[in-house]
Order: sequence, then structure tokens, then C-alpha cells
Amino acid sequence: MAEQIIRLKIRRQDGPNSPSRWEEFNLPYKEKQNVISCLMEIRKNPVTAAGQKTTPVVWECNCVEEVCGACTMIINGQARQSCSALIDKMVQPIVLEPLTKFPVIRDLMVDRQFMFDNLKKVRAWVNIDGTFDLGPGPRFSEGQRRWAYAISKCMTCGCCMEACPQVNSRSKFMGPSPISQVRLFNAHPTGSMNKHERLAPLLDDGGIADCGNAQNCVRACPKEIPLTDNLAEMNRQANKFALDRWLRK
Repeated sequence: MAEQIIRLKIRRQDGPNSPSRWEEFNLPYKEKQNVISCLMEIRKNPVTAAGQKTTPVVWECNCVEEVCGACTMIINGQARQSCSALIDKMVQPIVLEPLTKFPVIRDLMVDRQFMFDNLKKVRAWVNIDGTFDLGPGPRFSEGQRRWAYAISKCMTCGCCMEACPQVNSRSKFMGPSPISQVRLFNAHPTGSMNKHERLAPLLDDGGIADCGNAQNCVRACPKEIPLTDNLAEMNRQANKFALDRWLRK
């Protein structure tokens, strides 16, 4: 009986400005493996399917529990987390590529700084620092907690950005993930005091007006966050804020 193998085809790139190339690897089959465990096996002995010695494949991971979003890559044509991509449930050869909407650092590792910069731009946090004690935080009702928790599951993985046609080199659109977080922090009882600081950036270039309503983001989100609902609500809030600001001039 022929030995079972796992076949991987990986798009590799030595640096941000280097040309990409394909390398194929064959690994002995083991049950219940994920893509990360296969990449770790390649790291132990980086030899291609053709028997040529190569460098270990570079990728990024942290939690290995589909919580941090760091290990996101394109697997068989779909942006997803490699920690939850089980070999037994995928068609071979398993094709691994870096996300296309972010600069490649090396191989499967990309620079997601664009998303983090936009989270800073919309001030996606609640200010709690001050010169006096604010006391215990306000309580959410159970209904509010459930609704807010669904949005808070965002792990800035980049799947929604990868799926969005408006996120590209010709557009300044900040993408669905940062805009969705504006809704979360504006709804917070303490965070709502600074909601104008979050809504203002949505009216700038790359803000909510640049959303093309493709609705790819909500289908791509691994956490099933209601991104299209959030975008629609933020469009309403941003327009109301713009009108209020104009009337106060």
C-alpha cells in the first residue's frame, strides 16, 4: 500500500521587492493536522518535493486558536486562518498564498499595519485615563452585551479586507473592519462621549462614502460579524453627524 502524503504548493517571496515563485512540498500524512503543523514540519526539513534544499517557509501565528488573526493567508483560493484549516477537510494539493491586499514581508507573512493605523485613526478604544477616579464602569443590559460581543470578536485578521473590492492600491478606503469597530465603541456608554472623534474620520477620504456595498465582507468574516449592518448604521450616523456639524456653522 502506497504511503499517504500531504501535498502543498506554496507561493514564496524572499522580500517585499523580490519576485514570487512556487515551491511544492510532500509530507508524510498524519491525522488531524492543520496547515500550521505542516509548515512546522517543513521548517524542520526544508526540502522541496523535487528533493532540492530550500529555506524554511516564513509565516506568522500566535494563538493557534482562531483568535488573534495573525495566521491568516489564502488557502485554496480563500482567505482564512491556517490554524483552523484542517488538512483532512481540504482538497490537495493545498495551495498557500499570502494575502494580496497587504504588503508581503516574506513568503506568507504580510504587513497588516494598514488596518492598525486605521483603528488608530478612528480611535477604536474607550478613554479611561484621567485625573480623577471614574468609578466602576457602566453595566450593559444582557441584550446590549450580546450585540456588542458579536462585534468585539473582530480579530483584525484581514479576511474582510481581502474580500472587499474597494480595498486596493487605487483607493484610500479604510475597509469594513475599522468602520465596524466605530459602531462598537460609539455604543459603549463611556465611549459614546467621544463618538464625534470617531465619526469625523469616516467623512474623510477613505471613509464610509467609499464603501461600494459589495457585501463580500460579511460572507468572508470567519467570526460572522454583521459587517453590512454595521456599515449601514455607520453610514447613517456619519451622515447625521455631518448634517449636525453643518448646521452648527
